[in-house]
Amino acid sequence: MKDPLNYTLGVQLIPEASSCKHLGIVLRSDFTWADHVNYTVKKAWKALHFIMRIIKKGNSSTKNLAYTTLVCRILEYGAACWDPYREGQILALDRVKNKAAKFAYHTNKSNWETLSQPRMISRIYAVFKAYSGERAWKAIGDRLQMPNYLSRVDHERKIRNRRQRTDIGKYSFVNRTIRLWNWLPPEIIGTLPCKLKAFRKGVRKVVNVANRRKCESVEN
Repeated sequence: MKDPLNYTLGVQLIPEASSCKHLGIVLRSDFTWADHVNYTVKKAWKALHFIMRIIKKGNSSTKNLAYTTLVCRILEYGAACWDPYREGQILALDRVKNKAAKFAYHTNKSNWETLSQPRMISRIYAVFKAYSGERAWKAIGDRLQMPNYLSRVDHERKIRNRRQRTDIGKYSFVNRTIRLWNWLPPEIIGTLPCKLKAFRKGVRKVVNVANRRKCESVEN
């Protein structure tokens, strides 16, 4: 076991912390996102309760706009890196959306997309930036490798999957999103290099079609 690092400020010993907040994201020493998910859920509930008090008698469109502006931004901030994979954390985030939908439309059913969908799309955008070599993402992009072989159904820009033994490595946003990147159809990947706006439009269209087919298969 490694000895703890001792940092001092003058003669004052700086205590070691298990977590800290950086750019609005709560980072933990064990690389899990439980603290940040709890922080996000708590902050989102506060914003939603504020809306419910202020515009209690507003119409559905006003409540919808307030949720999108004040609450949804909290739930999606930095979601590319901390998108949870544990069911309990996903349900905790979805409860906020479901409560907002019931407040806006007086029913649990609404036309709002699930929270997991924009988080998934955000992860794909992040890998796109890394693959394109954007300055802030270049360090990640340099680690992406081409596979040793390509099958008939693979596109030319496929990324090699990296084997991971732990859940932390397996469900990190890069390794988790490589599978989505390789799943994208050739007509979307074949447009690279392109601007992020054009790529975003194509990815969202593909994801919406896939979700629609999934819903239809469940209903049938």
